[in-house]
Amino acid sequence: MTIYTVNGQEIHAQEGGPPNRQKAILIHGWSSSSYAMHPLMELLSSRFSCVSIDLPGYGKSPRLKERATIPLYVELLADLIEQIGEGQVVLVGHSMGGMISLSLALEYPMLVDRMVLISPTITGRLSIYINVMISPITLLERFRIGQRLVSYIEGLIFGLTDRIMRPASFADRTGITEDDYRQLRADARRPGQGKVRAECFFAMRDNDLSGKIGKVEAPSLVIWGAEDNTVPLRDAGVVEDEWPESDLRLLPKAGHWPHFETPETTNRLIAAYLGLPLMSDKLQSPVGEDTVVNIRDIAQFLAHSGLGSNLNLAQRTRLAAQLSQRNFPPYKNIIEEDRHEMFIIQGGTVEVWTDPESDGPEDLPKQPRRVATVKPGEMTGELGMLDKGLRTADLISGSEGAIVLSLDRDRMLALMEDDAVLGGLLLWNIANAMTQRVRFILWQLQRADQRARREQKLWEQERDRQANLLEEREKQTEFINKT
Repeated sequence: MTIYTVNGQEIHAQEGGPPNRQKAILIHGWSSSSYAMHPLMELLSSRFSCVSIDLPGYGKSPRLKERATIPLYVELLADLIEQIGEGQVVLVGHSMGGMISLSLALEYPMLVDRMVLISPTITGRLSIYINVMISPITLLERFRIGQRLVSYIEGLIFGLTDRIMRPASFADRTGITEDDYRQLRADARRPGQGKVRAECFFAMRDNDLSGKIGKVEAPSLVIWGAEDNTVPLRDAGVVEDEWPESDLRLLPKAGHWPHFETPETTNRLIAAYLGLPLMSDKLQSPVGEDTVVNIRDIAQFLAHSGLGSNLNLAQRTRLAAQLSQRNFPPYKNIIEEDRHEMFIIQGGTVEVWTDPESDGPEDLPKQPRRVATVKPGEMTGELGMLDKGLRTADLISGSEGAIVLSLDRDRMLALMEDDAVLGGLLLWNIANAMTQRVRFILWQLQRADQRARREQKLWEQERDRQANLLEEREKQTEFINKT
């Protein structure tokens, strides 16, 4: 387990996948921990660098110094993403973690690439069953005497809370294993966390997202169990009415935990949406250079990359036929002379290297430096393809090598001539990707400026305090001299 420290707050996290890939942040729900997201780690780790966190107050993470609220969690996660990420991240949130993901995407859209939301609470008003049967226990546990009372009753009537909670969480024909069920139940009854559970119960109510989710920019897959008796399906109705751009899926034989109860179906939906083949080695199969292979698979991959945004299947298939797929071993320059082309990373990574602004001391050689890492689904080299200008940086395959899809200028122009609609959408997607990159850089600069202002203010306060102390001492010395 990794421990991050963000603004003095410890956040415990489970990690998986190659560290230099795009980050996927997994956020568990109410009365839970990072264990609640472990069924998705293996799938997502085939393409992403996964960080599954224990929210403060849950799992092994110490609670916040203040009362837990959704905005506080959002700010903390924004700072964590800035600390560990190199660009936009994929958010995967369950239940309250879905509400946190949505709130973060609304507050900081430049941080979020895509989202997968599993039974997210939208309105914050949980089911009638939860409010009648579970919330009284939660409210009792805010206080030590209440925790002792609940534990005493649980001891007298064995499995009382288990019998109450199971109908709220799982479908009648649930496929969850007994081991997983015991661990989830243990998280829900973890001692010492009654206060944060009660705080979060009200925090969700105070963070009603109805009337707001239609403003979410990030493409999102929303999965709901048809028998969810924790976050009611009326919240799915809000998603359907207010957020038609999302991809809403209802799963039979699943309650509040589809990734545990119907894992095969849930994994298949997530894999298709994020462009993750269920066979994790599929993206790594060697192919001949300049040869277009597996056009259908490439078209599916494009659906979840910036270049293929808002294209239908027919358009993505046509675009896939114009792309050359090439496989590079580690640390190879992927640019060929006299070719004006852009690249979409399909597997591995590509590093952007450039020379420093100055040579430095005469006795030291000029040293190149890495300025960015381009991850699967992202594009690079589009400026050189568009204006035929000289390359200002080298593009080098990363430590795992790289599989890239290349589109050269001639094919791009031919495509625009043959299909003006597709060509226009393609140029729009290229411009949009460039805009998001600039927005992220500007956000980083803004945050850095805010930190500098805070530090300047603290420095000025300390300077004034020292000046006041010095003045006071001078007055005391003058008084002593006079007496």
